[in-house]
Amino acid sequence: MRKIFVLIVGLNFYFAYAQQHEDPTVMTVADVEVPLSEFLFLAQKDSEVNLLDKKSLENYVELFKNFKLKVAEARALRIQESLRFQEELASYRAQLMSGYLSDKDGEEQAMRKVYERAKEMLSLSHILFLLPEKSLPKDTLEVFNKANAIYKRIVAGEDFTTLGQALEADENSEAFYEEIEYMYPLQAFKVFEDVAFSLSEGEISAPIRTPLGFHIIHLKKRTIDPGNVQVAHILIQAPEYAPKDDETLLEIANEVYAKIQEGEDFGELARFYSADENTRDIDGILPYFGLGSMVLPFEQAAFSLENIGDVSEPVQTRFGFHIIKLLDKKGYPSFFEMAQSLYLTMRQGEWNHELSYSYDERQKEKLGFTLNQEAYNELLKLCDDYFPTDTAFYERTSTMTKPLMYLNGSEHPQFEFAEYVRLKPMSRHTFSKDYLNEMFLFFVREIVTALERIDLEEKNPEFRKLMNEYHDGILLFEVSSDRVWSQPVEEQERIEREWIKQLNETYKVEINWNVLNNLKNYLN
Repeated sequence: MRKIFVLIVGLNFYFAYAQQHEDPTVMTVADVEVPLSEFLFLAQKDSEVNLLDKKSLENYVELFKNFKLKVAEARALRIQESLRFQEELASYRAQLMSGYLSDKDGEEQAMRKVYERAKEMLSLSHILFLLPEKSLPKDTLEVFNKANAIYKRIVAGEDFTTLGQALEADENSEAFYEEIEYMYPLQAFKVFEDVAFSLSEGEISAPIRTPLGFHIIHLKKRTIDPGNVQVAHILIQAPEYAPKDDETLLEIANEVYAKIQEGEDFGELARFYSADENTRDIDGILPYFGLGSMVLPFEQAAFSLENIGDVSEPVQTRFGFHIIKLLDKKGYPSFFEMAQSLYLTMRQGEWNHELSYSYDERQKEKLGFTLNQEAYNELLKLCDDYFPTDTAFYERTSTMTKPLMYLNGSEHPQFEFAEYVRLKPMSRHTFSKDYLNEMFLFFVREIVTALERIDLEEKNPEFRKLMNEYHDGILLFEVSSDRVWSQPVEEQERIEREWIKQLNETYKVEINWNVLNNLKNYLN
């Protein structure tokens, strides 16, 4: 998308030009006219072209003419009708359109919020009281009361861990206890994460509801993310057929460690001694990893090594004894290093609302969005008795005709939204009202986006220019690949030359030198 953004910025000048000047035809190739604005747009992308220098201009005109001749040949071969062409052009169109149907500044702001949050990792435990897969307000009250009763006991002084483990062991409690050594952002339900990151060390939350149920969270510790390390290791492990003898394994590990201290090569020792089949043939080298990626004793030892080349004494894990050598350290990555992965992750599930919030609000204001809260409350009231995907919900909403909202001068009744919920049940929420609320966000976004998409090409001439450029670029690639690039390298120059000659003889070309020789009049 960065490339597309640069192109859009580059186009601003040319469409400002086009609005202030006439746009004469500079060239006609195979009866297809090329306007000056298109010629200038492509010419200015080539930093070696000086349009005000006669020789440079003549050379570029020749190149441009040959480009258009090849496009004409591709059209004559009907390459544009192939499925591969259509799919690639459609893919580009979708990518380009996404740049217009979004608020990049708003998206970056949402991603930066998560990025800043990710500088810390949380160590926590929580007790979960499960809700039914589809829950109504009456279902949640009983579960909430159970969770709240436990919360009061914790506040009164009972130990969180002891109580959580007792509930986990009680088959009748329908509660679960979990300890999380390190929690990163975007790993939990958004409401869970928002509450967890808002807690101070040692603080315990009141019951909160997620799609799973009610949680009580105990934040134990916040840890600054130290980044990633890369290590090599030697694993001393008993063969599967041999009895495990920790004393013997530790003795072997100490012998290997002593050899390293005496100067023997770590990689060679890994190849000879290590039981890790995935790494021993590559000197024991592991990929970069962060906290929470390895078993705790291993990662504690790895992150305690200070200097590149330092080697740990044997460290025991459930796999055996490890000798660890520090190869490299990487600090916390920059925002731009993480931006792509943040964007892709946040596009999934409920986090996509954070990305699209500013765009949705901007479009709603632009299109005069108004919500009829009374009509919406009637739908919410139905959620007391029915889940929005239940047949009974559809039956009762099918005759509800009150205007639910107004958008772009049009009114959208209640039953229209209910039908949308029936046709596109996208929400992952399990509580009826949460489900309806998220589906309404999807409903509004789909309408405002559809309205913007309809007028996109009419309102944004630069969009048409970029699409035309890519369209011709695909044709050029396909016809050149078939005619020239698939041939032996030593023959390609001759084949290209003969092909250009043939194209000039086959297709009529007219060049408007009167305009081209006076470009300074159009560039002022």
